[in-house]
Amino acid sequence: MTAEVLTVIEIATALIIFLLVVVLILQANKKTKKESRMREEEAKYKMYEIAVLNDLNDKIGYSLDVQGIAETIIGSLNQFIDYSVASYILLFPEKIVFKAHLEKVVSRKFIDTVKEKMIDSASLILNANLKSIRLEETINGATVNEKSNQPVKSFFNIPLEISGKVVGILTIADARSSFFQEVEMATLYKIVKQASQAVTTLEGVVAAENSKLNAMVASMTDGVIMTDKDFRILVVNPAAKKALGFENKKELSLIDFANGLAGKIDLKDKVEESVRIDKTFVSEEISLQNSFFKIIIAPVRDSWKSLGSVVVFRDITREKEIQRIKEDFTSMIVHELRSPLDSIKKMIEMMRATEMKKDKRAECFQMIYSSSSDMLELVNNILDVAKIEAGKFDLKKQPSDIKELIKGRILFFDIAAKDAKVNLTSLLGKDIPNNVEFDPHTISQVLNNLISNAMKFNKENGSIIVQALMHKNGESIENEAKDAGIDWFIKNDMAAVEDSLVVAVTNTGPGIAPEQIGKLFNKFFQVKTEFAQKGGTGLGLAITKSIVESHGGTVGAESIQGQGATFYFTLPINKNISN
Repeated sequence: MTAEVLTVIEIATALIIFLLVVVLILQANKKTKKESRMREEEAKYKMYEIAVLNDLNDKIGYSLDVQGIAETIIGSLNQFIDYSVASYILLFPEKIVFKAHLEKVVSRKFIDTVKEKMIDSASLILNANLKSIRLEETINGATVNEKSNQPVKSFFNIPLEISGKVVGILTIADARSSFFQEVEMATLYKIVKQASQAVTTLEGVVAAENSKLNAMVASMTDGVIMTDKDFRILVVNPAAKKALGFENKKELSLIDFANGLAGKIDLKDKVEESVRIDKTFVSEEISLQNSFFKIIIAPVRDSWKSLGSVVVFRDITREKEIQRIKEDFTSMIVHELRSPLDSIKKMIEMMRATEMKKDKRAECFQMIYSSSSDMLELVNNILDVAKIEAGKFDLKKQPSDIKELIKGRILFFDIAAKDAKVNLTSLLGKDIPNNVEFDPHTISQVLNNLISNAMKFNKENGSIIVQALMHKNGESIENEAKDAGIDWFIKNDMAAVEDSLVVAVTNTGPGIAPEQIGKLFNKFFQVKTEFAQKGGTGLGLAITKSIVESHGGTVGAESIQGQGATFYFTLPINKNISN
């Protein structure tokens, strides 16, 4: 092969190699540019994702506002994607909220098509017919032009899911076919998913706090209703249901409560007004279900927006009862003081106006002494009640013999019992200790109150028996009384009561109605019977209760109407009693 031919081959080979190198370089550059564009696109979508999530955090923050999430995402879409219409629907029990943002001019038919597709998708996901539910619609952005005849050609949905439940759908639509890229859809899915997860997590925290709140509200004696800003009931406790007789109703709305209060207060109007003008309302006294209430309606707000309202049913029945009792008591005290004062005044006037024989003057002095003693006893009782309420009722315990104390009280009331034609006796157990730690002065006062009441509320030729026995914890008191030879009147077995002396005063009067027994030891209460006309303030039993409880004991009463009543008290004893 000649030198010229070799030279041509070498030149051709070099040229081919050069061309191959150029091709490789061009391909490498093309690949580099493509990778660069992909990185730029990824960076753009990543930056958009970060920007939207930051925007969501700033605008929504610690909120369960799903609508705010949808609004924020749609408001930022035009930064990274081209579209004709962006829209969302939110599903509520009583309505569907539909909002469409028009980025480009479209027809009404275009919007309706998007809306129908979204509702169909939601119906399919939830397996429910949503077309009959009331729909609220809002459209903003570009104008609607009926001359535009472009149909919907590109369309994709993103479910809005909170705590595993679909609460809405976000949709992007365009008039161009297959217009949206997979990366764009993936970015939107990711943003919506992250926002939904954040709300779901917050909802779990809120649910836990709501559970604590509900437990606390449920235990409140006042009725409580809490509503959201749309006046839907969030919390209603048993006391609120009971106030209107709704105990057996599970699902309740504000309208139900408003209807229950019809003619007494316009609840719905007051709640709406309270939230609107940020004012608390307090109603006048309202009678409901044989009780009295004041209804307090107040707005609930955080630092910058309304959260809803709270309605409180404050039961004032007890307050009214106490007020009435105090008024009755005041009237009774005035009467109890006026009568003896009037007697004293008349006796003194008569003694001054006329000359009296010695025996007549002595009778007047006795009446004056008796009336003043009654007033002094009343004043002492009032002072004792005041001491008890102030916590200044001091006991002076010392070893004392309950048997001797009872005998002394029987002797003291003997003349009064004979005058009242009542047989007063005692019956004491044989195993009662001689020395038990108690205050003999105050326990003597207890016996005075019980014996005095037993005489006052007895019948002519009736009887009073003062009984006492030793009770041991775990034993039946009826068996203990039987063993002691006592015909016991109390049916309470007292097995759980610690080792105690039990003292009971039984009479043969008209008895006490069952519904009144629970009120007997309340201050200012006097049993309403025909014998109550004989006077009394009702303070004696309240003082008795305080004295016995100060000793660590208990008081009680039992009665059979028409046969009589038994009042009893217990005095705990120490284990080192000496007989």
